[in-house]
Amino acid sequence: MNKSELVKAMSEKAGLSQVATKQALDAFIEVVTETLAKEDSIALVGFGTFSVATRSERQGINPLTKKSITIPAKKVAKFKVGAALADAVAK
Repeated sequence: MNKSELVKAMSEKAGLSQVATKQALDAFIEVVTETLAKEDSIALVGFGTFSVATRSERQGINPLTKKSITIPAKKVAKFKVGAALADAVAK
């Protein structure tokens, strides 16, 4: 499902126009992005939790040259699935 298909499905479920639904989805994405940029987390009970994790520096191998390289530390976005969503997917 792509974004336009998601907007259409959401608008049908909520009984809203597709324009209003797209604005709400865009706002949700913007708020999640801003919150994670501040290294905060967002917990949606039953659905999941968006958070930021730090990957430490580690050693890797360049597949072309087979030489050892250092992969720098970085922050990554994570999503931990909530129980209700996990149960719905498992069915």
